[in-house]
Amino acid sequence: MVDRVVDVGRGVLYPSRMPRFHRLTPPQDAAKLVAWFWVPEWDIEPGRTSRQHVVAYPALNLVVQVDGVELVGPTTTATHRDLSGRGWAVGALLHPAAAATLAADPGALRDSSRTLDALDLHDGVLRAMESGGEGYRERAADAFSRWLIRRVGEIGPEARQANAMSEMLMGDDAVTRPEEAAARLAMSVRTLQRLCHRYVGLPPAAMIRRRRLQEAAQRIRDDPDASLSVIAAELGYVDQAHLTNDFRAVLGVTPRDYRTGAG
Repeated sequence: MVDRVVDVGRGVLYPSRMPRFHRLTPPQDAAKLVAWFWVPEWDIEPGRTSRQHVVAYPALNLVVQVDGVELVGPTTTATHRDLSGRGWAVGALLHPAAAATLAADPGALRDSSRTLDALDLHDGVLRAMESGGEGYRERAADAFSRWLIRRVGEIGPEARQANAMSEMLMGDDAVTRPEEAAARLAMSVRTLQRLCHRYVGLPPAAMIRRRRLQEAAQRIRDDPDASLSVIAAELGYVDQAHLTNDFRAVLGVTPRDYRTGAG
């Protein structure tokens, strides 16, 4: 079987505290709909909880759990979830092309979620996750992908443009200003803003800010000796103070305190 596991670092603030957690690349025919699938599984001792902190990607997530299916909107701050008992989830980080099919106004889901009536999706993922044996997570992701392909259908030109916009703002070669993104995409800043609103529910500046914070957190965590001023400069912040203010506003801690707690 081809290895479909991708890096789990970015976005998870304290990976060492996570229960079993996997990110899987989607099958090729679903690659325009899903960035990756994420699969946490946990078995917490009775009477205890495990708090998981995340600075999520600026996107919609479709999440299947034992008790149903939920569409989760983009967040504006770091979030957490307290895990207890035994359970699992299979989530899809949606590309804009898929998100727009499931939510007419993604901005209305900002910092919130809603239940989605998708019994066939739920049943397919549930059967795969409970089947056990080698490759059960991949089978769950494949069932999820087939459902999304049927639900979304053919992707139009604007949806493909929205996917390109998201990659420009959030990819490995991402930009640091909306004006730069618009120029690279050969569109006006106004068009860029419209695409972000229609397909993500956040303005482009907020998407860039989230990506920079994710990368800053990962660098701070991975290299305890890294200079905060160098990280700030390399990620396009005016100075270290700007990075610190951004960190505190979204994550609730300073970079130095985060470094101490993530060690």
